[in-house]
Amino acid sequence: MKQERKPGISDERALAMIQLIDELIAVIDDENAELARGLPASRLKQVDDKARLADVFERWVAECTSGSNVIHVQNRQLRDRLLDRILQLRGSMDENLVRLRAAIEASNRRIEAVMQAIREQLANSSPYGARGTRTARPMSSGTSIRA
Repeated sequence: MKQERKPGISDERALAMIQLIDELIAVIDDENAELARGLPASRLKQVDDKARLADVFERWVAECTSGSNVIHVQNRQLRDRLLDRILQLRGSMDENLVRLRAAIEASNRRIEAVMQAIREQLANSSPYGARGTRTARPMSSGTSIRA
């Protein structure tokens, strides 16, 4: 027996998906703005929101592609609006990927610069050379002064 569809359910589902996509775009665009200002990726406050929204979106897409919950949007304007939002989301995600990679590379450069400074400081302050031999005369320092 063929199941009847209620006419508003598909449109409601599409509207809910558009709302979710709009929230995801807003979070990603906010993250992109912070990345553009040079903030490290690890300090971004949007990470949890983005992960939560992306998880919901991923589950909806999986449901739709499996056929268990296909969105049948009869209203052409609503269908076009949904497709437009999906394309906007893709653009925001592409930009996000580029900015996150740049932030990770910048973080790696900062870490390497700090490590290099530590290595140089250790090399300059060590009384031993690369072969383990003394390179500087031993010095002692004390707090008592004798005259």
